[in-house]
Amino acid sequence: MKRPALLLALVLLLAGCGSLSDSGSSGSRWQPRPGVAWQWQLSGKVDTSVDVPVYDIDGFDQSRATVTTLHRKGRKVICYVSTGAFEDWRPDAKKFPKSVLGKGNGWEGERWLDIRRTKVLEPLMAARFDMCRKKGFDAVEPDNMDGYKNSTGFPLTAADQLRYNRLIAKLAHDRGMAVGLKNDLDQIPDLVGDFDFAVNEQCAQYGECAAMKPFIRADKAVFHVEYELPTSRFCPEVRRLEFSSMLKKYELGAWRRAC
Repeated sequence: MKRPALLLALVLLLAGCGSLSDSGSSGSRWQPRPGVAWQWQLSGKVDTSVDVPVYDIDGFDQSRATVTTLHRKGRKVICYVSTGAFEDWRPDAKKFPKSVLGKGNGWEGERWLDIRRTKVLEPLMAARFDMCRKKGFDAVEPDNMDGYKNSTGFPLTAADQLRYNRLIAKLAHDRGMAVGLKNDLDQIPDLVGDFDFAVNEQCAQYGECAAMKPFIRADKAVFHVEYELPTSRFCPEVRRLEFSSMLKKYELGAWRRAC
């Protein structure tokens, strides 16, 4: 009668010793680890041939079929969705009342959102995350997560931003998806426990990369891009920091130059 018990113990031991994939895993929710390579493409037809473990693509523009194709190639796929700014070309744009729309954020067709209005915004963002989940995405990249540091047209505070960002993280986690903190450097110490990875733009150009260290110390990936510096100017530093870094063009097409 002892043999089945011993066999079960052996199976459990082997399962526990199984190695993680390059892109990482944490229980039922994906957890990308520091240094994992990635591709970030938000415009044009997605080039699924880039040999990297992680893709970050637009949640609205890309289909479930594209996500499935990437999964068949062994990729994890992140769903890009703007959660802090309104985009007038999205199919759900008419669902945003004018009362939550603030100043432009510098990109055509985009306006900051009044993130204090969670009763209005939560169901809208939940619907967007439902879309990501139904298409099979593994994670969400919520953009425009630092409105309180910008001229939004609303008197947003750091506390407002923390509350909203934690709500966004919970919406993703409730749907079984990982979630990344986009920029919002000053609040990293408060939010690193709520998010599964970070996404950063231009920390090398502005001398801010050290602010991302809490994610690395927590064994969480920092997905990082520069637009204006040559790779020789930032790759040595970010390699030491264990970031997942590359040079991209502002339109975020397929072109990339990884560190």
